[in-house]
Amino acid sequence: MKSPLNVVILAAGLGTRMKSKRAKVLHRAGGLSLIEHVVASAAQITASRNITVVLGHQSDQVKALVSPSGVRFAEQKEQKGTGHALLTCRRALASTPGLVVVLYGDCPLLAPATLQELVRRQSASPAAATVITTRLADPSGYGRIVFDQRGEVRAIVEHKAATPEQLAIPFINSGIYCFRADLLWKHLGKIRTDNPAHEYYLTDIVEILARAGHRVAAMEVPNSRELLGINTRAELAEVDRIFRERKVRELMRDGVTIEKPETVTIDAPVRIAPDTIVEPFAQILGRTKIGEDCRIGACSVIRDSTLAAGVEIAPFTSIADSQIETGARIGPFARLRGGSRIGANARIGNFVELKNTRFAAGAKANHLAYLGDAEIGESTNIGAGTITCNYDGVSKHRTRIGKDAFVGSNSTLVAPIDIGKGSYIGAGSVITDPVPPDALALGRARQVVKKGWAAKRKKKQ
Repeated sequence: MKSPLNVVILAAGLGTRMKSKRAKVLHRAGGLSLIEHVVASAAQITASRNITVVLGHQSDQVKALVSPSGVRFAEQKEQKGTGHALLTCRRALASTPGLVVVLYGDCPLLAPATLQELVRRQSASPAAATVITTRLADPSGYGRIVFDQRGEVRAIVEHKAATPEQLAIPFINSGIYCFRADLLWKHLGKIRTDNPAHEYYLTDIVEILARAGHRVAAMEVPNSRELLGINTRAELAEVDRIFRERKVRELMRDGVTIEKPETVTIDAPVRIAPDTIVEPFAQILGRTKIGEDCRIGACSVIRDSTLAAGVEIAPFTSIADSQIETGARIGPFARLRGGSRIGANARIGNFVELKNTRFAAGAKANHLAYLGDAEIGESTNIGAGTITCNYDGVSKHRTRIGKDAFVGSNSTLVAPIDIGKGSYIGAGSVITDPVPPDALALGRARQVVKKGWAAKRKKKQ
């Protein structure tokens, strides 16, 4: 039987160097907050119920963000260092045998495969703990791993406290550990605050374990980018870039064509099926899902939406929280928002906006229209310049148009209103009353022509 595995994610800090009102772990990279990335990686090595997130600054916001994943929480009411943060979990976890992995909420690039290897090595090792390290050409600012003659970790020395010989060591401390649970909880309370910051440093546990006769091993990670922590906006931007590169490579590997991949923005949770084409400068965000054989036009923005197979989004189109069925054509310069639903083979043309509207299969609105809080029937045609007047200054109201109807250009439909199937609305009409099926409705003033009026006016000038 495998040893039980708990993961503790330290996420209590504010991150003063970010110069932000928000806690550092709430900042986003690659379409998710930093803490969401770390929780997702941890969930690859253990069940969510075995993951504990240590909260501090803006704990309510962090908890609301990740609690749907099923993780547990501990609170560090005073931030007294990493060792103190881990101590907040001791009461809840000390009775659980097995292993404890310690991660950081601002270190989102660590691959699940790396974590799996860390756990595998510690499980097979007699050591009390294994710490992840990597070599840096310029390790300035990082704590150094000091090895003994057997190649085991003797100590971790902070950069400020290091001797010239220690500063020459290229191996840096990532702060990511896998401990034997029994030895961790037995010795963690021995950490002291005899340092300039008067904090409990988790790094001190290495020497404490060594003095107790226990070994600490190191696991070198060749790709140092996995260990990038985030302290500044510049580092946040760099991590975001790495996530974006990872995502487009993953999608292209799986059969998606991405034109000018360096220009697109695709969030980590996005799913795109093979043989879809993404044109330059497109943004595909949130939890969007796109089927096969679609085309996403240049400079389009799609957020939290679902596109079935064969959908075409023309350039400069904005779509949010909407669902589009097979074969529909949207744009260019169209906008879908607020829970719109577009049926199969429907057509939404340039400068058409939909909000909270159900637009049935085969319906068309090809030019310059606003359709809000509406239900448009199958194969209905909406003429250019049509608007639904859905707001009376206090409440929103719905417009319902049946199938096979024809709404003439520049029509104004004053909701709440029902327009029957197969009916016609004359161009330029203001419609305020229900229209029965197969009827013609006209709502405009009668045209008056005064012959010679213009010529007489010109003579007077």
